Amino acid sequence: MSWIRRVRKAALAALAVTPLFLGSSATAAPGPATKSIAVLDFELIDDTADKASVPAQMERLKMISQQLREELEREGLCRVVDNAPAVELIRRLRASQELHQCNGCELDIAKALGAELVAVTWVQKVSNLILNINLEIKDVATGATRLTKSVDIRGNTDTSWRRGISYLVRDMREKGQGCR
Repeated sequence: MSWIRRVRKAALAALAVTPLFLGSSATAAPGPATKSIAVLDFELIDDTADKASVPAQMERLKMISQQLREELEREGLCRVVDNAPAVELIRRLRASQELHQCNGCELDIAKALGAELVAVTWVQKVSNLILNINLEIKDVATGATRLTKSVDIRGNTDTSWRRGISYLVRDMREKGQGCR
């Protein structure tokens, strides 16, 4: 056997064994545990005169609120808590103010749910063509903002709203911006 064949054979053997070593070292040092998060439902800031699209937008807010929770869980970025135990508190607070600017009430909701973090979310409608989806994650113990993200979308459709959420979550995953 020529020396070139021997080198190739040795290189292939080394490559075949490498994943075993990489796999064992990757599992030997687990990452930090993911923190729990309360994800508040999206709210809408709409200063346009377009009242005809309000019912569809209210449905979209529900749709992307659920989508965000599911994608955060699926990607392993956060351990999302159920908001049901604080539904009455949320309803009462939302009746008098918007939760994305309630001066700390979002922390009270998260504390009631036993969450370590809280995600405050809103969509700002600039026009039927231009909207932005916003996410702010706060530490419940300190009230400090840990992450602020925003994505501009084009088009007031289910598809564009869904794509906006998918982009936010994908960007968080790629940048290591979960709830760790």
